[in-house]
Amino acid sequence: MMMAARRQAAGAGGGKATAYGAADLLCLAAAPSFAVMALLTGFGGGPPDVLCSAAQDASPLSGMGLMYALMSAFHAAPWLKLLSSRRSGARRA
Repeated sequence: MMMAARRQAAGAGGGKATAYGAADLLCLAAAPSFAVMALLTGFGGGPPDVLCSAAQDASPLSGMGLMYALMSAFHAAPWLKLLSSRRSGARRA
């Protein structure tokens, strides 16, 4: 609903439409980016975090991998809004 309100507001001013479109795309880019970072961190086999170096056999879901997974979940709201708006639009038609 917020994206639709932005598009309606952008319709009045031509220059704002590009800015609102970029903001919508940036919102949608966050969750997949963090999910990929979580996978690369958890299964990449890179060096352990400096703060967590004492835990030699720590779980892959600790440290930075867990943080990226949580950030991906917290930034999933724009995707859920997009999916729900498309489903509700399909039911109306």
